[in-house]
Amino acid sequence: MIWMSRVAGFSIAAIIGLLFSTISVAIANAAEIKVLASVALAAAINELKPQFERTTGNTVSVSYSIVAEIRKRVLEGETADVIVVSRPVMDELQTHAKVARGTITDVAGIAAAVTVRAGSPKPDISSPEALKRSLLAARSIVYTDPARGGLSGVHFARVLDRLGIAEQMKPKTILVPADESAAVVSKGEAEIGVAQASEIVPVAGAQLVGPLPGELGLVTVFSAGAGEGSKVQEAARSLIQFITGPASAPVLKSKGMEPR
Repeated sequence: MIWMSRVAGFSIAAIIGLLFSTISVAIANAAEIKVLASVALAAAINELKPQFERTTGNTVSVSYSIVAEIRKRVLEGETADVIVVSRPVMDELQTHAKVARGTITDVAGIAAAVTVRAGSPKPDISSPEALKRSLLAARSIVYTDPARGGLSGVHFARVLDRLGIAEQMKPKTILVPADESAAVVSKGEAEIGVAQASEIVPVAGAQLVGPLPGELGLVTVFSAGAGEGSKVQEAARSLIQFITGPASAPVLKSKGMEPR
């Protein structure tokens, strides 16, 4: 009996030792993944990040900005393990050897859309002419400052030009940094806002009216790619696969995106 208890005790000790050894190896092999991502995907990535970290043991550090700023930073030498920007910019970065070939994967399409405060009547945006009438009737509008390079802001400034009302709208226009339009609308500080749909849906107090109509519409495809020279390529690729995989699609959709 004493012999058996000693054997049992040894076995338990061995198992505990093996578990600690396994945990130590897992911790040692865990990767720290640096991500540069468009602010348009912030709500989705923030929700997906904890799940990825729990299932892989890796940690993810994300820096969000507008696409134009990320492009500038990467071309000037900043590195990241994963980059998430619009597809045209991603392709450009690859031609400059900033993104590893064979890693670029489309994540989602995001529409430039109109928002108003929750509970407010929705303006008619069913056609370009209807949008024009609604904008002219609005007391105030808000969108991202085109000078900052935000995709929706640059596009909407062109929309106002195409509608022939750019000058008329200036006195009642509020220009904000990226991703703030919906927040401004939710506080009642502007009547109508324009932003990426994914920057509207997660904001409490803002309601999505719909995408810009017809030929005025814009859907931007965002893609993820592994940074060239990343020291954690395997972990970077696993994060890309996770973000673009079927399990993540419902989260992307719930944040105003159309998974690819």
